[in-house]
Amino acid sequence: QVQLQESGPGLVKPSQTLSLTCTVSGASITTRYYHWSWIRQPPGKGLEWIGYISYSGNTYYDPALKSRTSIVRDTSRNQFTLHLTSVIPEDTAVYYCARDVPEGMDSWGKGTLVTVSL
Repeated sequence: QVQLQESGPGLVKPSQTLSLTCTVSGASITTRYYHWSWIRQPPGKGLEWIGYISYSGNTYYDPALKSRTSIVRDTSRNQFTLHLTSVIPEDTAVYYCARDVPEGMDSWGKGTLVTVSL
């Protein structure tokens, strides 16, 4: 059974970079044909997809966040990491990582709250 766990700081100051790591167990992030996504949910709002890194290392981002987003991976640790630069208070959200299969996102982490504030 695949499990995902987000980790990273819960508080980030405006203009800094938010970095979160997702550690995957029970499946390899290089297994065809999975994508590994980051999603967030701001307080009182719906889910927002941020982007993914594929099994082959290709990346694709939400156009609205693309200029500030990068997703990288460490295959030796079976982890992938989100970097979101120049954060603003509106980036405050619960951040989730998830496995994306052709049928949809079938496995999710529990989520981690990141607050952007002084």
